[in-house]
Amino acid sequence: MIVNVVILIVGFIALIKGADMFVEGSSALAKAFHVPGLIIGLTIVALGTSAPELAVSTVAALKGSNEIALSNVVGSNIFNLLVVLGVCALIHPVPVESEVNKRDFPISIIAVIIVMIGSCFGTVINGRLTNMKMYDIAGNVSRWISAILIISFVFYIGYLIYDSKKKSSEESEDDKQKMAFWKIILFILIGIGLIIGGGQAVVYSAKEIARVLGMSETLIGLTIVAVGTSLPELVTSIVAARKGETGMAVGNVVGSNIFNMLFILGISSFISPISVNVASFLDMIILVVVSCITLIFSITKNSIDRKEGLVMVLIYVADVIFAICR
Repeated sequence: MIVNVVILIVGFIALIKGADMFVEGSSALAKAFHVPGLIIGLTIVALGTSAPELAVSTVAALKGSNEIALSNVVGSNIFNLLVVLGVCALIHPVPVESEVNKRDFPISIIAVIIVMIGSCFGTVINGRLTNMKMYDIAGNVSRWISAILIISFVFYIGYLIYDSKKKSSEESEDDKQKMAFWKIILFILIGIGLIIGGGQAVVYSAKEIARVLGMSETLIGLTIVAVGTSLPELVTSIVAARKGETGMAVGNVVGSNIFNMLFILGISSFISPISVNVASFLDMIILVVVSCITLIFSITKNSIDRKEGLVMVLIYVADVIFAICR
């Protein structure tokens, strides 16, 4: 138990230092290639900070622990929206660009709905979902659904690259590269390494501590593992917000959610079709509702203020209590 606590602390330290280096390197890279911080956040930062989710969900799928694979993705996305953005808003009001509200938020919501309808289509149509118990199997994320998710992700990334090139050609070269290119790459690589290593240390130590406390696998996946694998997003977004890179902070969260739902869940379900129980289906409904609430908050004044951030954090606390009680 003591060893796990020490590993947990070391993991946190690695996460914080790694996030600081990663944001600094990514910000310098954006300036070097005249790419908006939002695009860097939606791609490089999002993919880098989602590495723990990818590792955990893939390993879980290979080992047949499908409940952890699905609940990790859904739980991480709920945590990203409510806690990561909520805490960032508490530190400093977070401005949200209109293109995020029009393009990226809707894509993240549609991705969840595709998984919900595709995995539980027959059950929902026949109206059997309401008569089933919480952990009865309601459907599964099959390989044809995973193919749709992965293809959608490829098209999304392709569009972001196309859009960033179009914008960079229209913008003037106001910012000069302040960091040597080799140093930028070094900062990004070391940052990713520390983030992944720290995230894994936190996840596995937290899982051992949770098992000692007698928590179930599904609850571990939805809470401890989801929170642990989302710590890179939390730390990176907080550091980005403190450095004034608010576009990168928002892009990191929304991009990570899209990456988690389309790519990670797509890869995991392609490796091994994932069974969806009623509890997981309910969690996906909660994710859609939470996404809509966050979108409404971000549309008002194109920002998320401190009061809205507090509401988001409190909603997460309520969701965790609900998950534990059920």
